[in-house]
Amino acid sequence: MPTIFSHAVFAAVTGKAFLKKPVSFWFWFLTAVCAIIPDADVIGYSFGVQRGSMFAHRGFTHSIVFAVLFGIFAALIARKLLKTPLSFARLAVFFSLATLSHPMLDMLTDGGPGAAIFAPFTNERFFFPWQPIEVSPLGLRFFSSRGIVVILSEFVWVWLPAITILGLSMIVRKILQRSKAAN
Repeated sequence: MPTIFSHAVFAAVTGKAFLKKPVSFWFWFLTAVCAIIPDADVIGYSFGVQRGSMFAHRGFTHSIVFAVLFGIFAALIARKLLKTPLSFARLAVFFSLATLSHPMLDMLTDGGPGAAIFAPFTNERFFFPWQPIEVSPLGLRFFSSRGIVVILSEFVWVWLPAITILGLSMIVRKILQRSKAAN
């Protein structure tokens, strides 16, 4: 899995690329929570959940169904607590995609179990055919030479693409604004 930092950065930076209207810090905080929350499933191991179970790591919380449900939940929170100019439907889609970005990135890693993207209908785990991202070690092993390799891999395969998407979106917006002003 990529680190929680990269999950949060990818969702927030790419989200910023597609939102025109300004939103609050708390909106971006909620976006980061959506991108990180699928990994809450690791707590199941403390309660005896067996590896490979639907509720083990990269199980149900890494599914499309979970992403949609959590996206709707986050949209309800955003509508209730945050002043945002976005409609409930847009918020639900945005937060669902932020949550879904997590298993999509996990499916690009070179290790661990695949993501049960179609749970609860099947517990089969999936990876993309191309897996350029180094899988992150869990726990204190992250603070080792392996952790440095992972961070460098994530910088190349997660952070730079996200920043590129943001940069391109800013250029396109400027071009469209100039075109609109010229007409």
